[in-house]
Amino acid sequence: MSDILLVHGSCHGAWCFRDLIPALEALGHTARAIDLPSHGEDQTPISDVTLDACGQAVADALGEDTVVLGHSWGGYPISRAADLAPNKIARLIFLCAYAPWDGHSLADMRRAAPRQPILDAVIKSDDGVSYTIDPAKTRRVFYHDAPEGTEDFANARLCPQPILPQETPITLGDGFANAPKSYIRCNNDQTIPPEFQRTMTETWPAQDVYEMDTSHSPFLAAPKELAALIDRIVNT
Repeated sequence: MSDILLVHGSCHGAWCFRDLIPALEALGHTARAIDLPSHGEDQTPISDVTLDACGQAVADALGEDTVVLGHSWGGYPISRAADLAPNKIARLIFLCAYAPWDGHSLADMRRAAPRQPILDAVIKSDDGVSYTIDPAKTRRVFYHDAPEGTEDFANARLCPQPILPQETPITLGDGFANAPKSYIRCNNDQTIPPEFQRTMTETWPAQDVYEMDTSHSPFLAAPKELAALIDRIVNT
């Protein structure tokens, strides 16, 4: 069985994996989630958050042979961690995530997509340092197929997302290049267009790309099905 570390996306925290962790544990895995800097219970000031700090937070949470799953923006910190601690990562799993292009920031990749369905839900802070998601639109962009009330649970916990780390280009090294990788595409994603998820993985081996017919948040919409797929990936 595997040691699995879960890394959340923009504005979220470890809390979003509340249903996935027990589903993975029921399959015999060790599963845990972290809060990236300034998210959840982490008290780092938003102005101090960098891409390297996010990558280091992931690296610091690794065991000796850890499968690391990154959701959405979490694809960037887990990729950085692969270069910071290459000998501790068993596999990277990108869950409807940005799979980085060398020399590009997440914002560069978002702008390269054919459309940006989340854009009208983004509220930028007055100081330009962070953004939040309009609570009235979170169900549409994140949770449209999750159980009723999911958006209420999430809206009480969603937090500002620092902009700087998402505007910082990433440099990918040998640790990232050599790490085994898998991608889970979500075909009804209303945040990262599914067609762009295909673009990001068009050069990947077909056996490393999987799909689910869910929204951007399968850990809340279909946690048992997601756990089963992760189990299949790590046992292949």
